[in-house]
This record gives sequence, C-alpha cells and structure tokens, in this order.
Amino acid sequence: MSVIRLTKAFTFEMAHALPGHDGPCKHIHGHTYELFVTITGNPIGDPSSPKFGMIMDFKDIKSLVREAVTDEFDHALVMRRDTAEMLKDSSGNVLFHRLIVTDFQPTTENLVTEFARRLQEKLPQHVKLHSLRLRETMTSYAEWFAQDNQ
Repeated sequence: MSVIRLTKAFTFEMAHALPGHDGPCKHIHGHTYELFVTITGNPIGDPSSPKFGMIMDFKDIKSLVREAVTDEFDHALVMRRDTAEMLKDSSGNVLFHRLIVTDFQPTTENLVTEFARRLQEKLPQHVKLHSLRLRETMTSYAEWFAQDNQ
C-alpha cells in the first residue's frame, strides 16, 4: 500500500501583538491566517470500512482542526502572559472576551509549533502529522515539518 500525503486548508482571523518587537508588530494588529495541515498514512484497505480507500475523511480532518485550533483561535486576541495584564481595566476585568494568553511570544513560528503539538495529540494512531504551513500574509508563512522535529 502506498503512503499518501493528504492536505486540508483552513482560514481564520486572529489578532496578536509582539511586545518588545522593533517594528509596528509590537502593537495589536490582526491577520487572515491560512493553515495548511498535511497528514500521511496508508489508505484503509478494508473494503467493509466506510472509510475504505481513505487515510482520513476530509470532514474528520476538519473536525479535528476545528477542535484543536480554529474554534479557539478564530477571532481571538493572542498575547504573551507577561503582557496580557495591560488588557485589563482598572477593576481587573479583561477588556477582550476572546483573549488567549500564552507563555510564548505569539509569532507565526511559535503559533505553528503550538498548533502542531495540539494536532499531534488528537490524530488517530494510524495517521501522522507530516507538516503545517501557517500563512500570516500573502507573502509570509512559517512551516513545521515532522522530520525536522523528531
């Protein structure tokens, strides 16, 4: 049986800030992100399986990525923990309802690494995460490859 790579693309909106950055990205700003998820595996060879001939159904990939990434990050503001305090009013109330606080600087590089971790935890055993591409702008993206992270 051949090993096949299967890719599904996702789009979501997200804002972030990069405190300490030496350019305008230190300010809160947003992007339309594109996430390309590529898995590898052997197509299921059991003719009695409803997934016969598939590595994984595209709708199952969509559900998994939504659960692990896009449902949480879409239309959210991502801030590093030590800078998120500035997003509270004088009473200590958070000013943004969809605030994700991380222990890392929310760069594209760190986000794609976090997404890989989350997805690897949820994939079925017979499927492996091959790569992710996280496009931040039309001309800029970060890639994560399993072979580089073994």
